Amino acid sequence: MALLLRVLILVVIIYIFYKGVRYLIDPKRKLDEAYENGQYYFYDDVKNVRKNFFISYKGALFEGEKYLGATEDAFEVISIFVFVHDTMKLQGLTKSDFLYLEKEIKMSYPNAKISWKNPIEKLMKEESSEL
Repeated sequence: MALLLRVLILVVIIYIFYKGVRYLIDPKRKLDEAYENGQYYFYDDVKNVRKNFFISYKGALFEGEKYLGATEDAFEVISIFVFVHDTMKLQGLTKSDFLYLEKEIKMSYPNAKISWKNPIEKLMKEESSEL
């Protein structure tokens, strides 16, 4: 009986340790923490095209919808539509911030054309026409 109790306690300790480690390395938790602290964090499952990615940046939470298409060599993500969850959080962000976000997205999806939802789209188009 004592041996069974020891094994049961050991199993419970291992389970709690496992759950604790899973919690600490969970990318969704890291995204939530970065969003609360106004930090940058890119949360994405590159292997799953159906899952949207999320970016926390300077207190704003962006979501990107990925669309698969054919390139010269393979099927890859060719189009990304990015929008912000709360437009009020855009206050203080500049064109250079959005160019930085585009650069970060291009690191994971080099063949993708990035489109922004209003009001970011308007800001980016004004930026393009000034060049």
